[in-house]
Amino acid sequence: MKFTVSRDALIKPLQQAAGVVERRHTLPVLANVLLVLENDQLSLTGTDLEVEMIGIVAVDPGSVAGEITVPARKLMDICKSLPENAQLQFSLEDDKATIKAGRSRFTLATLPARDFPNTEDEPGTFELGIDGKQLKRLLDSCSFAMAQQDVRYYLNGMLFEVTDQHLRVVATDGHRLAMQTLSLENAISQDLQLIFPRKAVTELSRLLTDVDGEVTLVFGSNLVRARMRDFVFTSKLVEGKFPDYNRVLPKGSDKTVTADRLILKQAFNRASILSNEKYRGVKILLSTDEMQILANNPEQEEAEEIISASYQGEPLEIGFNVSYLLDVLNVLDCEQVKISLADSNSSALLEGVSDDDAVYVVMPMRL
Repeated sequence: MKFTVSRDALIKPLQQAAGVVERRHTLPVLANVLLVLENDQLSLTGTDLEVEMIGIVAVDPGSVAGEITVPARKLMDICKSLPENAQLQFSLEDDKATIKAGRSRFTLATLPARDFPNTEDEPGTFELGIDGKQLKRLLDSCSFAMAQQDVRYYLNGMLFEVTDQHLRVVATDGHRLAMQTLSLENAISQDLQLIFPRKAVTELSRLLTDVDGEVTLVFGSNLVRARMRDFVFTSKLVEGKFPDYNRVLPKGSDKTVTADRLILKQAFNRASILSNEKYRGVKILLSTDEMQILANNPEQEEAEEIISASYQGEPLEIGFNVSYLLDVLNVLDCEQVKISLADSNSSALLEGVSDDDAVYVVMPMRL
């Protein structure tokens, strides 16, 4: 196995593949990336047995095909430390990989490619083409609401619901819910619900940061695959049934308050400074065209914010975890935000006034 490639061309697919490699692992080969060279095209694969990432890069003509695994972090650190525009010459001899660049030379231990775990290639149930930027927006607008290490393992991920009319993603940790919908035309003939694990959501969002163009999502019975020109990302799906999110959406909220998103966010940010560090509670008092935000802590410190807001209902007092409200205000992409409420014990529904494809539910807290 032998090839020459520029450091700048190699570093991005290597970062993608090394990004899914776990620092702690049970199998030594899981600390490695698999290098497969065919027809002057190098694929770099990293996996943690749950997600798999394949980065693809073209190498200089005259390469010698082959396959081997090398330590992911060490290869990554070598590439990062080399100067820009360096040319890497990679060769394999006696189970040792040698990398030369200018007057630098590195020899890495290897493990055979046959030891590397292979993701089963199951037939896809169906394929869906979606703009990369739209997919990233879907993931980023809801990912904050995913649970972390919840015993209800199906909450430690994100629901993907596909119908003939929409692609919808939903995340909840039991205290708040985030839902974003993207309209589609004749996507599939039968409705489908799949749960992406947390790591798949975060890795896929990271991969889509600089993506221009369409991503092909291939849904299987046990895995999902995202394909683009220069990478293939595969993840196992979470088994289990996601809770019926429609039952969580508040019904009969007869009180609505509308306010400037940025002013509201800044007021909550300031009030949160003196909220209880553990419970993060703030009290909201609504009266005609005004919102009062109060916070205090065990040190008897207090914060008060008063902002203008469009509200015409009966006076209302309600408490929330301010972090949950700020999470929503950080991802909403609009000037005005609308909050729908029923009473002090019911969940609040938050949405953008000009953006009706994303809705957020936050449960109240007693203060």
